[in-house]
This record gives sequence, structure tokens and C-alpha cells, in this order.
Amino acid sequence: MEVAEEEENAENDAEVVATGTCLNEPNGSESKLKDKKKRLLKEAEKADKRGVCYLSRIPPHMDHVKLRHILSQFGDVQRIFLAPEDSSAPVSTKRSRRARDQAYSEGWVEFKNKSLAKRVANMLNGEQIGGKKRSSFYYDLWNIKYLSKFKWDDLTEELALKKAIREQKIALELSAAKRERDLYLSKVDKSRALNAIEERLKKKQKIQQDSGQVAKVIRHFPQTKPITYNAKESKPGLSDDILDAVFGGS
Repeated sequence: MEVAEEEENAENDAEVVATGTCLNEPNGSESKLKDKKKRLLKEAEKADKRGVCYLSRIPPHMDHVKLRHILSQFGDVQRIFLAPEDSSAPVSTKRSRRARDQAYSEGWVEFKNKSLAKRVANMLNGEQIGGKKRSSFYYDLWNIKYLSKFKWDDLTEELALKKAIREQKIALELSAAKRERDLYLSKVDKSRALNAIEERLKKKQKIQQDSGQVAKVIRHFPQTKPITYNAKESKPGLSDDILDAVFGGS
């Protein structure tokens, strides 16, 4: 009896532990969600404090790695985005073709705080980049400006909008090219059909001329006799009684 009671107590304890773990699982997921929300709020607060600078010109042979290395000397750099140069621009020499792989037209740099970004922009704008004299951008000048009330999310939205516009433009160009191609192919088919008909007529006429039996085909169509129209007969005349009454005849 004591053994049975101990077994029952052990089973009850196991059930209590299982139910306790099941009840604690939602609490654990809720705590994870809370931690995640806290982290996101902290990141949002940090993002609000960050400042963004705009580079209107990127010197040749400069990429994000070299730019980060140079700007990190003045403060903590968070994110960098460089817009590739337009690939549709004309290329003159083989050297420029090689350099085009790493050519950028403009860029954005995010610093740790707004005061740092503003200070760096005011200090570097219009100044010589410098560095090693062997570098290709040693004599280039900084074209940097601090963007007030500008966030990195604004940049991503603008890039997404530009991408959507570019994709829409490409789709329109492709549809227009497809319509032109279909029209051209239809005209080609029509011209081939007309040429084939002309060739068959020419062969038929040549065969008839060689055989000497060129018979002119005259077709007759039955026609009905036209009906003549007499204006005098169709015009109604006035009776003698009406004339006498009008002119007072006897």
C-alpha cells in the first residue's frame, strides 16, 4: 500500500511539473518579445541621434572601404552607401572601362551622432582629400554636406522608389519593343504572302504564253431592262371644271 501511494504521489508531482512548464512557456515567449521590442526601441533611439552627410562627388578609384578608412579618422562611421555611376554613359578608352567597375557618382555617410556629422562636413567641405601622394584622389577636393533632419530610412525609401520607377520604365520599353517586333513580323508575313501570289501568277502567265493558248476570259452578267421615267405622264393635270371656276369661263 505504501509503495502504491508513493507511485501515485510521484505521478502527481510529474503532472504538476509538466503543467508548470506548459504554463511557463507563454511567459518565456512574452519575455522574448519584450526583449526584442526593447532592442528595437533602443536601435530606433540610436538611429534618431545619428547624422547623415551627402557626398555629391566620389573621386575615381574610391570605394566604401577607402572612404570608411579616411572618415573614421574624424569619428565613428556607421553606414555608407555609394551610388554606382550610370552604365549608359559613353566610354572612350579601355582605361576608363577598367575604372568603371569601381566608379561611383554620389554617396551618403552615416555618423554616430548629428553633431559629429555636422562638424565633419564643415571641416572637410572644399578641402583637399590628401593622404598618400601615390593615391589617385590625393589632389581631389571634398564635396560633403550635412543633411539636416535626414534619416537613413529616407535614403532607403528613395532608393526603393527609384528602383520601382526604373523597373517600370524597363517594362514599358520591353512592351514597346515587343509590339514593334510583332508589327514587323506581321508585315514580313504579309509581304511574303504577296510575293508568293505574284510568283504564282507570273508562272501561270508564262505557261500560258509558252503553250500559245492565252484565252481572254469575258464574263457576262444578266441585267434587267431599265425603267424609263416620263415626267409629263406622272405629273397630275388640272380638270376643266377647276379652270372654269378659277378664270370664270362659261
